[in-house]
Amino acid sequence: MGEGKGSTLVHLLVVVLSLVAFGFAIAAERRRSVGTVVKDDITNSTYCVYNSDAATGYGVGAFLFLLSGESLLMGVTKCMCFGRPLAPGSDRAWSIIYFVSSWLTFLVAEACLIAGATRNAYHTKYRGMIYAQNFSCETLRKGVFIAGAVFVVATMILNVYYYMYFAKATTTMPAHKANRTNSTVGMTGYA
Repeated sequence: MGEGKGSTLVHLLVVVLSLVAFGFAIAAERRRSVGTVVKDDITNSTYCVYNSDAATGYGVGAFLFLLSGESLLMGVTKCMCFGRPLAPGSDRAWSIIYFVSSWLTFLVAEACLIAGATRNAYHTKYRGMIYAQNFSCETLRKGVFIAGAVFVVATMILNVYYYMYFAKATTTMPAHKANRTNSTVGMTGYA
């Protein structure tokens, strides 16, 4: 790492992996399963028919791409806990702030993506009696994958800043204590 910028390749990979996760999250929102109630005339019962299950795969793909981007960054920076200590100063403080913030947004994004994929994969089959009027086919509500996509972008931005300040804090030379062997204050007697 030179000049406190960090590796351009790491920046690029984190951004690309996050953008792919964002694209998958948007695709998952657009391809959510939609169910319709169909009446079976032979058995006199109703059941749900779902159009597609592609959103589950897109949601899992977004989850995995975001996880790989976060894992790459944490592997390179050794999760900020292992390896060289960071130099005291504002770069270290910002690095810690961006580290914690990126982990929070990462966890929320992953929760939205995996919950959306799981809920989208859940399909109710038979609805029971025909006389029940308020039955509807359970589907994922709108906006779960969009929320995940928003947090993916927030995680990407925070990760870029975290890595930038982390690189600055590791390349800064720590201040050394003054050498006290040659003190300018002497203990001479008065004559």
